[in-house]
Amino acid sequence: MSGHWQDQPEGAGRQGFAVLRWSALHLGRPLMRAILYPLTLFYIMHRRDDRRASRDYLRRVLPQRVRAWHVYRHMHCFAATLLDRIYLLANGERGFVIETEGVDLLVEQVEQGRGVLLIGSHQGSFDALRVLSTRRPDLGLRVVLDKQKTPELTDMLESLAPDIARSIIDASGDGTSMVLAIAEACREGAMVALLADRGREHEVLRHALLLGEPAPFPVSPWLLAHTLRVPVLLCFGLYLGGNRYKLIFEAFAERVEIPRQTRNEALDAVIARYAARVEHYMHVAPYNWFNFYDFWQQDRHASARFGASPVR
Repeated sequence: MSGHWQDQPEGAGRQGFAVLRWSALHLGRPLMRAILYPLTLFYIMHRRDDRRASRDYLRRVLPQRVRAWHVYRHMHCFAATLLDRIYLLANGERGFVIETEGVDLLVEQVEQGRGVLLIGSHQGSFDALRVLSTRRPDLGLRVVLDKQKTPELTDMLESLAPDIARSIIDASGDGTSMVLAIAEACREGAMVALLADRGREHEVLRHALLLGEPAPFPVSPWLLAHTLRVPVLLCFGLYLGGNRYKLIFEAFAERVEIPRQTRNEALDAVIARYAARVEHYMHVAPYNWFNFYDFWQQDRHASARFGASPVR
């Protein structure tokens, strides 16, 4: 099965994304949705590791025996959100039905002017979050994104939504520059969105139960939240099928506290709370989980490569 997620090549590559973008914008969503069915089948046939990772996850989350069509449905859900990313960037929410939950809570926090951390996961569509920028342009949104890992997405952002591209905080550089950029955005009262379910190479990880088995999560988002001392909300953009999405915001902490004397215990507690909410939405929308690699063993793969022991 696939090892560390950063070793995985992007599915389509720059040329493939360029073709997908052109086709989506010129052929329209209804026709592209029809084409997506054979494209998904082709993808499944040529991505054995992704197929295995999907089956392993679905065995954990579904109550019934996993069949090939469950894996197909999982991959098709991912492909649908990838296609919709183009339309969301190019046209905003036009043509979509996007429900929201907890927006009043988010606005209340933003209006205090301290900045807000929005922490999500690789579930559904994080791009649906950008709908807030069109509905409430007064709410500044900055998204933390590794431009080196996702050059295709960077190209697409720059071509379809240059304003959004300029607001990206690049996570591919040194950590100090990234933290300073996030801190500056918070001082300006912005919302800063980042994902907290994948650890980067050499990153410190700690374990929390996820679907009944310990899974490794990075500690850096929570140390960042502790340092910034700003409110933290969880956010999930679930794909509900067709043209429907649901954007959910949940209060997580007015301030994340990681005392030096009880650092490990505090990190374990906060990561366990986060993992519990991730698992909750796994059950709500099981086909929305888009980590197509050996998620529960990612730290062991990293240890084998770097000659280090996994952090517990």
